[in-house]
Amino acid sequence: MQHLTAPELAAWLGDDSRAKPFLLDVREPWEFDTCHIAGAQLMPMQTIPARIDDLDEDAEIVCICHHGARSLQVAAFLERHGFGKVSNLTGGVHAWAQQVDDTMPRY
Repeated sequence: MQHLTAPELAAWLGDDSRAKPFLLDVREPWEFDTCHIAGAQLMPMQTIPARIDDLDEDAEIVCICHHGARSLQVAAFLERHGFGKVSNLTGGVHAWAQQVDDTMPRY
């Protein structure tokens, strides 16, 4: 598993020469509604086991949560289930709001 900082993810998303990762936001709907990274797809943590077949095993997946703890657990779960290109956003959307997008609402 890779660990990405918010600036590293921002650089990746801004690099047109690289394929964009699948941004997997594992927070709760109310959290996602409060703020999220553009393009992120919501799949709350507790739904991952039942929805694992909805994810592409070969895709670059970046797991995202509020501070990085839940997404780390989901990333580890995905790796245990054969996903080989999984990253965790260290510091989560909180770090994104601090280091990349200071207009993002915080909670």
